[in-house]
Amino acid sequence: MRSENIKKGIEKTPHRALLYATGVSSRAIDKPFVGIASSFSDIVPGHITMRDMERFIERGVEAGGGYPFVFGIPSICDGLAMGHSGMKYSLPSRELVADSIESVAGAHCFDGLVLLTNCDKITPGMLMAAARLNIPAIVVTVGPMLSGRYRMDRLSYVRDSFEAVGEFIKGKISKEKLCSLEIEACPGPGSCQGLYTANTMACLTEAMGMSLPGAGSALAISSKKRRIAYESGEKVVELIKNNTCPRDIMVRSAFENAIKVDMAMGGSTNTVLHLLAIAREAKVNLSLRDFDEIGRNTPQLVSLRPGGEHFMEDLEWAGGIPAVLHVMQNHLSDSPTASGQNILRIAKKVSWHNEDVIKSWDNPYKKEGGIAILYGSLAPEGAVVKQSAVADSVKRFRGKARVFNGEEEAVKAIFEGKIQKEDVIVIRYEGPRGGPGMREMLSPTATVAGMGLSDSVALITDGRFSGGTRGPCIGHISPEAAAGGPIALLEDGDIIQIDIPARKIDVELSTSKLEERKKRWQKVSPRIKEGYLARYSILVGSASEGAIMQTNLIKTGR
Repeated sequence: MRSENIKKGIEKTPHRALLYATGVSSRAIDKPFVGIASSFSDIVPGHITMRDMERFIERGVEAGGGYPFVFGIPSICDGLAMGHSGMKYSLPSRELVADSIESVAGAHCFDGLVLLTNCDKITPGMLMAAARLNIPAIVVTVGPMLSGRYRMDRLSYVRDSFEAVGEFIKGKISKEKLCSLEIEACPGPGSCQGLYTANTMACLTEAMGMSLPGAGSALAISSKKRRIAYESGEKVVELIKNNTCPRDIMVRSAFENAIKVDMAMGGSTNTVLHLLAIAREAKVNLSLRDFDEIGRNTPQLVSLRPGGEHFMEDLEWAGGIPAVLHVMQNHLSDSPTASGQNILRIAKKVSWHNEDVIKSWDNPYKKEGGIAILYGSLAPEGAVVKQSAVADSVKRFRGKARVFNGEEEAVKAIFEGKIQKEDVIVIRYEGPRGGPGMREMLSPTATVAGMGLSDSVALITDGRFSGGTRGPCIGHISPEAAAGGPIALLEDGDIIQIDIPARKIDVELSTSKLEERKKRWQKVSPRIKEGYLARYSILVGSASEGAIMQTNLIKTGR
């Protein structure tokens, strides 16, 4: 066992003395040491029940024959960080999560890990750490929030708070209703109720085999989730005894299955960044083109908010991810899971699902998957769109550029009514390096939707979008403006063409005109010059490769 490095032999007498100081008994010292990486926080709604979940994981570890040690991991709520400088920390926190787990687990020689997570960047950060360390590990996601209620209407966080702001500005709803929505939209613990990034990643973690069957959609308030926590604690000890490690589970076929499930469910565009980053740590070759190829051949079988009208609770009652796998079983590759069952065995065991929520392969909501990858003169290295949340009428869009060098400028113009139909809002210098941190543009996109413009205005950015974004919104445009990409060369009035079916995004300018502008372009000074974000902006790579911290960039002096 790895923990023998801190507990076996005469020379480890000082180490054992410290372990005894924590309360470890002489009989327990020989058990496998299991680290429970908990991202508990009082300020993140998706994480406030983790103290209870820790107890059940500890019980499971003890029942399985291991000894548990809980340690803390940072967590950020994207909703609270949205629309201001705090969002610059969201994506970079993914690297902090991975590095923190690596540091604690590496220093203390844990034999295995239970990764307790829920929200947007914490789950992928934990999976990155699991793949990097490659010691037995299992993920426990806390689960989604129940829908809110306004009278008899069900509510979800993004549509009924962010988009409600735009509706109020346009006079569509009263101040009284707005106040009611802000009280009722989030009725308790859990991740936001639709297929936003947190819930998408939870579902994909299950599809990849890194959490137990049913974990992805089991509600945060349910005792089912407590049982999953307990069983995960037991299971990690079994993984340790069998020396089953994350790279044994997160193989190429597991990533392909995860992308297929992502496409079938119409998941968040952030999953593209995260799966690329996790794959890199798992030593699996994955690229943007894999997403598009799989997306073209995978129909959308589930339609949750923001693009549809179902909620995560509906998916849970319809059978959850096992039911989705059941419908897709003839199109999945078999691969192992942390449960000990191969993925196709899990899929075949399902005996029922609700066909109103989970459609059949031959009768899908849409013929293609939820995410599309676009290329063209504006995005030579690629861009990402959640096509499942785009109306068919605007999947082909041509309009005039309205250029803003930052999110705040764009939001101000939207609030002041300066955006007109057929405008293409361009928000640049918000990429991984330029932001820094690649902020989500939920505030502008939700306001546009709330004002009734989501089918007549497009938005493109080198930043990214919340899983709650809907409408013709193209993100991750690469290369980003800070790297001198074509988006940095745009001017007000330039004509932009978006053709999602053809996977194209172009500006109607000649190559010579773009080259002329490139010669005049001047590199923008870093917005942040000290602290973690300054270091991040130096080391982070392109969104087209997952916005991963790349230590080899130190040599370039960038």
